[in-house]
Amino acid sequence: MDQVSGGTSSYQPYSYGGGWNPAFPVVKLRGLPFDCSDIDIFKFFAGLDIVDVLLVNKNGRFIGEAFVVFASPMQSEIALQRDRQNMGRRYVEVFRCNKQDYYRAVASEVKYEGIYDEYRASPPPTNPAKRSRKSVDKDQLEYTEILKLRGLPYSVTKSDILEFFDEFELTEDNVHIGCRPDGKATGEAYVEFESVDDARKAMGKDKMTIGSRYVELFPSTSDEARRAESRSR
Repeated sequence: MDQVSGGTSSYQPYSYGGGWNPAFPVVKLRGLPFDCSDIDIFKFFAGLDIVDVLLVNKNGRFIGEAFVVFASPMQSEIALQRDRQNMGRRYVEVFRCNKQDYYRAVASEVKYEGIYDEYRASPPPTNPAKRSRKSVDKDQLEYTEILKLRGLPYSVTKSDILEFFDEFELTEDNVHIGCRPDGKATGEAYVEFESVDDARKAMGKDKMTIGSRYVELFPSTSDEARRAESRSR
């Protein structure tokens, strides 16, 4: 089975129509424990290659739902067979959903209305008008010294991230790369800057590239970064 990685994944972006499309390898989970983490979901789907996990929050609270994107449509079909299996003491519902549901959840995570048109591995739109319709008004979000990076190459290193932010005074201690239970990177990282102002300035690199991947930046918090670090241990 192919491993999910920046260079070897068998997953390819698709052009999707409306409604549920079996070519889009995403499922929705409901009934998750409220202390559930993405690591728990990786364990629940052990043996399958997961590309992305999105835990659903409302008003800053996890609501027991998640979206999981797999490396192929066949794997998402296999994932459906785990419907009503247990995670801890709770049984989890696993069911089909469509791409719009997933992208709406991604959009709500950064508090803007609209639906992403492309999978995160696709390049950002070159048409400025199209870009403006999709753009997130991240200046209106609350900032701390922490930024979350999403869409990183799975082979990314701390040195790569330091080079990406080379105009800022950072060390490897300022960078945490999220890892799966098997030690492979999740494609996410957290970076702690010297100040809130530096974090805001660093947002200017939103959707710039590391390797062949364009990287999305989001304001984050120290609590979120600590939770991610504890899950990687």
